[in-house]
Amino acid sequence: MQQLLTTALILIWSIVCCHATTLSNTQQLAYAQNFDLVTEPDYTLLTVKNLFHNSNQNHRYVLVPRHAPLPAQLPEDAVVIRTPVKRVVVMETVYIGYLDALEQLDGIVGAATIDYISAPSVRKRIQEGTIQSIQIGQSLNIESLLLLQPDLILTSISGDPTFDVPAKLLRSGLPIVITSSYMERHPLARAEWIKFLAPFFDVTAKADEVFENSVRRYESLREATQGIQQRPTVLTSAPYSGTWHVAGGASYTSRAIQDAGGQYLWSDNTQQGGIPLDTERVFLKAANADYWIDPSGYRSLGELFAADPRFAKFRATQIGHVYNNTRQIGENGGNNVWERGIVHPEEVLADLIKIFHPSLLPDHELIYYENLK
Repeated sequence: MQQLLTTALILIWSIVCCHATTLSNTQQLAYAQNFDLVTEPDYTLLTVKNLFHNSNQNHRYVLVPRHAPLPAQLPEDAVVIRTPVKRVVVMETVYIGYLDALEQLDGIVGAATIDYISAPSVRKRIQEGTIQSIQIGQSLNIESLLLLQPDLILTSISGDPTFDVPAKLLRSGLPIVITSSYMERHPLARAEWIKFLAPFFDVTAKADEVFENSVRRYESLREATQGIQQRPTVLTSAPYSGTWHVAGGASYTSRAIQDAGGQYLWSDNTQQGGIPLDTERVFLKAANADYWIDPSGYRSLGELFAADPRFAKFRATQIGHVYNNTRQIGENGGNNVWERGIVHPEEVLADLIKIFHPSLLPDHELIYYENLK
């Protein structure tokens, strides 16, 4: 009798587990660590984590089909978004790249920092007035946003109340979704956030296709650098307002340099964001670096030296090894590397390999980078 009861319980348990698996499906992400995606029978649950340095907040979003009844049991404190969304406001230019890859640019009805947008079709619609310019920070006009009747407002936060989403916007009841792709540790992790955005538009298959193609090309390029023994040393960034924020050793920038066959000078650091340093400390560590990449917005050595004559003493500047990702910068300062380049890190990686080890990619023409003269 006891054996029969045990067998019955095991059978019931297996049925329950199987049924639960059918009901709920957690998508396994390949690289991204800052969001979770769970598909339930009546909705999709998205959870955003690691919003900024030392943050322990999570934000949850429930995506429910537009014409379906609202499920009776929903996670507490989750923002409900009806899908597919039709009217979108983007508060940062980085979302332009994802929406372009998903073929959803036509849904944008409002955008912040419009001067920094690179996508030609979006700029055209801004000029025509079909995309409204949105103010940021404390100048944000909630009434103008309400009049746009957005289905989705995409933004991010840094933990700095001076620049982050104003409290009045959070209290407005508008469909605000906060993302944290910039806190990822791998270039492909940032690219994988296309899977986060896709369910809002019901284009999951398109996101999978775009991402898988990027992964295939990126990993192929990375493999080409794995046997390299002589790895050039690399310095990043440039000072702003007296502080030099070099990329953290656990950042996606550090990983990209490593995958491109470089030796990042702060690779042993465990920080994801920038490391605030003064110029003297950077010089002590990087005076003899082989390459200097991404020196702020400078586009010539003359501009660089005018900002600080000490920059001429770096070995990288003396041998002409200063490269910036400004090749596709627009007349108003917009840079496509922060749109398409985020979604297609394989293109950025190809540029870096061409810079550090030109013989590996003899036919590659730089896409985002240029050699400062």
